[in-house]
Amino acid sequence: MFEQAKNIDTAFKNIRFFCVVFMICCTAISVYMIYSVNAREKEKGNKIYVLTNEKLLEAVAIDRSDSLAVEIRDHVKMFHYYFFSLEPDEEVIKRNMTKALYLADGSAKKVFDDLTEAGYYTNLISGNVSQKVEDYDSIAVDIARLPYSFKFFGKLKIVRSTSVVTRSIISEGIIRVGKISDKNPHGFLIERWAILENKDLKIENR
Repeated sequence: MFEQAKNIDTAFKNIRFFCVVFMICCTAISVYMIYSVNAREKEKGNKIYVLTNEKLLEAVAIDRSDSLAVEIRDHVKMFHYYFFSLEPDEEVIKRNMTKALYLADGSAKKVFDDLTEAGYYTNLISGNVSQKVEDYDSIAVDIARLPYSFKFFGKLKIVRSTSVVTRSIISEGIIRVGKISDKNPHGFLIERWAILENKDLKIENR
């Protein structure tokens, strides 16, 4: 009698153990299925289908934060390219400055006005001087907190009739996030732009 009761108790414990294991397995499978479905739905939500020329094309939406630093660096690079790439031609200067000033606020306009007053562009035209940003050494961007900030390190090549001058350019500023447009493809605006260094590094005779 005692042996029979012991067997029943052992059988009950075994059944209870298998039930617990079964419940754990069911719970794990359910959690995995819920996670998998949610992940798949989220992935679907990032896909956009575009109908063009009777063909269905798939486009994928991405979080802009994933490419934010890259976009800011490109915005800063293009601003410096337009602002400093000049030819002894009033139309070229005007065209490039217009493009540059669409990418920045009044701080860049003030630098432009100061250079104009100092006769920089007039001397550039009369002296047949060409200049451009030759090297973009680095563009440090801090997107850890708002407002985003940057520091630009580059080199400016100035070609005169008798010499070629290489100058350093170090500048800094902050980035305001605005609206994307044809004239401002990334939708950023450079604010508080300041040139920290602009000095001769090398002078070569022609």
